[in-house]
Amino acid sequence: MKIKNKLLIFLTIWLLIIPNSAIAYSNKVILGGENVGIEIASDGIIVVGFYQINGQNIDKTTDIQIGDRIIQVGDKKVETIDEMIKAMNTYLKDKNIALTLKRNNKKIKTTLEVELDESGVYKTGLYVKDKVTGIGTLTYVDPTTSVYGALGHEIVEGYSGTKVEIRDGKIFSSTITGINQSTSKKTGEKEAKLNEDITYGNIRENTDKGIFGTYYGIYDHKDTIEVANIDEITNGEAYIYTVIEGNKKEKFKINIVSIDKKTATKNILFEITDPVLLKKTNGVIKGMSGSPIVQNDKLVGAVTHAIQNRNKMGYGIFITTMLEEGDN
Repeated sequence: MKIKNKLLIFLTIWLLIIPNSAIAYSNKVILGGENVGIEIASDGIIVVGFYQINGQNIDKTTDIQIGDRIIQVGDKKVETIDEMIKAMNTYLKDKNIALTLKRNNKKIKTTLEVELDESGVYKTGLYVKDKVTGIGTLTYVDPTTSVYGALGHEIVEGYSGTKVEIRDGKIFSSTITGINQSTSKKTGEKEAKLNEDITYGNIRENTDKGIFGTYYGIYDHKDTIEVANIDEITNGEAYIYTVIEGNKKEKFKINIVSIDKKTATKNILFEITDPVLLKKTNGVIKGMSGSPIVQNDKLVGAVTHAIQNRNKMGYGIFITTMLEEGDN
């Protein structure tokens, strides 16, 4: 999956057999495969790095860590970088500015000493970010609840390596404009043009099983596919649905190599066998995350991980795991 700012790709398991009467999600869903743009506004301003002021490294003089989220400056709550700057401007006379951070969901009080640089401008020494934007693939829409699932893994901020805690977010229109092929040293990726004016849904959860929210787009309630139980999935021929050009959703052949019911998310090991897809991408690439996996006309999972140095191979998550998470 391609995400700006080097958002890393990531590419539990059912521990009990739940009676059908206890399952709230539908046993038939709308099949995904469409490319979607993704934007998540962080719950707090993420510290993603440090820079020098007058030759001094700020990380040597503060206990702020990469991945911390700034949620308050002085007594002012902040959600965006603009709000943080405005709040800091009111405290510049103090030089040591009180901050409230969140680290591992715990609040931390600290101070940040701002410095005048050589040009007479106050600097914090912090690189920060308040949102991430990129692309991925829609996996399914539940026609009964309008809940959708996509990606099959969590979104992580690339520089800090931390999961993005959601303040709000959306999925929206995007068009594939090019493909960077996978190589032995680097996983390839889709390139896309984003159109945030056409929103398909909100994002209410960012979990290790995918992103989930309410789908606002138009779909045909009759165009459904049956959901497979884990025990129905077998080694052998299957298909993935994804977009590699424009907005055209296509079906490509894969081979399921092995199935692991004990791992949390890397449940399905597969190999791309479709010559058309291999010629275009040279394997699994970023942006395929969430591409639905279909076997015997049933939805069995979604693509999640690429495997570096084994371009044709990838992992997928069980669709029932995604559906259960989306229903929570």
